[in-house]
Amino acid sequence: MAPSDDSAKHLEVALVAAERTVWQGQAKIVIARTTDGDVGILPGHAPLLGLLQGGTVQVRTVDDEYFVAAAPDGFISVANDRVSILAENAEMGHDIDLEEARRELEQALAAGLADADADEVRLAEARVRAAEQTS
Repeated sequence: MAPSDDSAKHLEVALVAAERTVWQGQAKIVIARTTDGDVGILPGHAPLLGLLQGGTVQVRTVDDEYFVAAAPDGFISVANDRVSILAENAEMGHDIDLEEARRELEQALAAGLADADADEVRLAEARVRAAEQTS
């Protein structure tokens, strides 16, 4: 009987924004909110394609580090222990200045409710949530 290799039980994760890779590495779990509800991805998860909603993605790395990223709009794809998170805008929570993000949210809310403004509000809300969950 071959020994079990628990070190192979991880996810390969890529968080990609429109212009760059925000984070790439190995994780134990990824949690994201989709239009179908919250989803927790563990190794061995069934294939999935979902539309992100709610703005943040949480990751626990294989080194037990935890981080939150703002990713207000985009897609999550899961197949063969590979998780791809593709978002127009994505940013690591620890890179976000919380006070600045709150000011941007206030400005976006004050701007009105046109479609473009709604996108700005979602982005600002996601940045605030990610920064708050990181601090």
